[in-house]
Amino acid sequence: MTGKLLAIILVTCAVAAGAGMYYLQVYGFYYDVEPRPGQDVALLSAATGVPEPIAYDAFRAIDADSSPIRFRACFETTMTPDQLAASFVPAQNPEPLTAPGWFDCYDAVALASALASGQAQAFIAEKNIHYGVDRIVAVTQDGKGYVWHALNNCGEKAYDGTVIGEECPPRPQG
Repeated sequence: MTGKLLAIILVTCAVAAGAGMYYLQVYGFYYDVEPRPGQDVALLSAATGVPEPIAYDAFRAIDADSSPIRFRACFETTMTPDQLAASFVPAQNPEPLTAPGWFDCYDAVALASALASGQAQAFIAEKNIHYGVDRIVAVTQDGKGYVWHALNNCGEKAYDGTVIGEECPPRPQG
């Protein structure tokens, strides 16, 4: 009888721990980002090197303090990728990161397909929004926009333990 009770307790604890880890990964650390009209979507100007806001609406975003690359956002714009390409810096080899399934406006698989087929184009919104992390914005031909954070070259080196080198800015203290 003691063995059965111990097994039941062990299995119950394992199921509770698994459910807790799942919840924390998928729901627990995320929060809705408060929209800042006119400031949420900006792209890096090719002329000035400074982020400039673009026209958008229907902005939704989530973020988490547990990682600098958990930011995801969706929006709509009347601007086309071709219009944006004339003034803003394109992102090289953009790879959209997945979002939790419950954040239904952001579909990384469909976005990656649109980027590969030329139906969408990605731009740098801001370099080093966090150390080694750039904000990327992609816009489709039908005016849907997506935002995510991606590690840049310095970030990839910093987080995998490789020597950073002189081309990267010094890592902030703290």
